[in-house]
Amino acid sequence: MLSRTADHLFWMSRYTERAENTARMLNVHYETSLLPQSAAVSQYGWLGVLSLSELLPAYSARHGDVTPQGVMHFMVLDEDNPASIIACLKAARENARAVRGTLTTEVWETLNQTWLEIGRMRHEGAFDRDPGAFFEWVKFRSHLSRGVTLGTMLQDEAFHFLRLGTFLERADNTARILDVKFHAVESEFFGAASEKDLEYDFYHWAAILRSLSGFEIYRKVYRDVIEPERVAELLMLREAMPRSLHHCMSEVLNNLLLVGAEPQGPTMRHAGRLRAELRYGHIDDILATGLHAFLTQFLDRVNQLGAHVSRDFLVPTAG
Repeated sequence: MLSRTADHLFWMSRYTERAENTARMLNVHYETSLLPQSAAVSQYGWLGVLSLSELLPAYSARHGDVTPQGVMHFMVLDEDNPASIIACLKAARENARAVRGTLTTEVWETLNQTWLEIGRMRHEGAFDRDPGAFFEWVKFRSHLSRGVTLGTMLQDEAFHFLRLGTFLERADNTARILDVKFHAVESEFFGAASEKDLEYDFYHWAAILRSLSGFEIYRKVYRDVIEPERVAELLMLREAMPRSLHHCMSEVLNNLLLVGAEPQGPTMRHAGRLRAELRYGHIDDILATGLHAFLTQFLDRVNQLGAHVSRDFLVPTAG
């Protein structure tokens, strides 16, 4: 497969997944902002969204003070912000258009219709009327795109590059969503809730679980009250949980093999080490060194893995 084709497919799936996960992250803060909490706690949360997306300087330069309304519009409808939902959906559609012949008609029409519909919704002010419903729509369109891809595309190299992009992006975003909570309370979290957590801890953890479609799964696996240690274990170490870090890295590793990555090469070694740490890790050991520190390091290593994949498969060679 041509490297430029692989590049378009890889980034098409990443941008689609990124739009969904941005909607999930913002929905956490939209829902929790409706709960009783101090203004300082709310402010920490919105600062966390911008900081963990590495967008605080860009936001401050253009909008000044951090406000819920300002952050929401910046992260949803600002086309000049490349990480906004509308910019991600546009980029996904443009990448799909570039490889239109590689995709099935159903996949192309789903992505194209999503782009056309979000333009209409923006014109009609759908987001301002009901942010929660808008976020659910973004998630639904991502689910639809993924389902159509699974149901209609030949499972060849093109398909595996799509899956590779999806799970790399999902690993990155699951780690960011999980870390938002700790960033918001300025806590490393070593396995015990601080007094600062007690006011709103249960509701925030429940919101985080729901944002990652994990609330019902948590109840099924643990059959108990929501505890931060178990939430972290579910979202990081449980391979059977579809959005967990362990599941994502297993899928990344499998799809790297299927696109022909060198088994003993640096890309596979990097991915294999990441998966092994999640496969054989224990939540108590992770909490002993601080969850925020672990997630920060994980994000750095996932970004390095993305750079390895780009170097090996996606960057066109000269000549």
